[in-house]
Amino acid sequence: MIGCGQWGQNHVRTLSALGVLAGVADADTGKATAFAERYGVTAYRPQDAVASPNLDALVLALPATLHGSTARAAMRAGKDVLIEKPIALDPADAAETARTAAETGRLMMVGHVLRFHPVFRRLASLVGAGVIGDLKHLVSTRMGLGRFLGMDVVWDLAPHDLSLVLHLAGTAPSRVEATRRTVLSNETDIADIVLGFPNGIGAEIHVSRVSPYRDRRFSAIGTGGMLCFDDLAPEGQKLALYRHRVWPEGRVFGFNNAPAEFIETEPGLPLDHELRHFIHCVETRQQPETGPDEAAETVRILSIASPLA
Repeated sequence: MIGCGQWGQNHVRTLSALGVLAGVADADTGKATAFAERYGVTAYRPQDAVASPNLDALVLALPATLHGSTARAAMRAGKDVLIEKPIALDPADAAETARTAAETGRLMMVGHVLRFHPVFRRLASLVGAGVIGDLKHLVSTRMGLGRFLGMDVVWDLAPHDLSLVLHLAGTAPSRVEATRRTVLSNETDIADIVLGFPNGIGAEIHVSRVSPYRDRRFSAIGTGGMLCFDDLAPEGQKLALYRHRVWPEGRVFGFNNAPAEFIETEPGLPLDHELRHFIHCVETRQQPETGPDEAAETVRILSIASPLA
């Protein structure tokens, strides 16, 4: 594990619980040493972890500006990598990292952790099975207060939602539009991103870090119903199916408003599922579900939605 910050510590704890943690590294050698002692593993400097012949794979949770160069060096040193989002702040940097994965034959996975949320995976399977008919539109809302970490809300929060949208849409968008607003900081605090896809599917993403309340909902709207994943709902009510229907009646439309049908989902933490998938890919050489193409496409969309100076 390279990077023992707030999210990196979650990786350290989970990798240790899975029995695969071999070492930790951080630019702060004192922090790396403390975590190494706590978990009974080796402390490394980041560059030494990249070069070490004793390590098979690395998880990177660094400032985004360091992800690309570190990942490319690791892959050239024969290591597979899981890179936290975003993998870069520039599309060219992201594309170069993806090319390096192809050139070296190493596995590259991006940490789009919500793709491995059991509730989203169940939602995706229901959409794929045609439970809501033809998929037409996707809506994702991610709101709350906080995380003013020197990165605007688009780059900080929207990668999660873009990953979910790209997976269900099944292709790259042909249209990206965004409205951004600075409210309480000196960067973008609220943003609305609208996507159009060549297959006719549309999507809208709303992210805010200056909301007085939290909202974490993802909805899929189809010709035969709607599905809603509410991450803040109580267990057993996080995934709801609404068999709403709309039909033409002459020059107007009729509709029915159906009650929620709550769908049972598997238990488990998304990060645990994500890291288990990465380990499985390392062991079997299977390509990760959240691989180089998705990682680079997400950065491309982010750069259009919120260009960095």
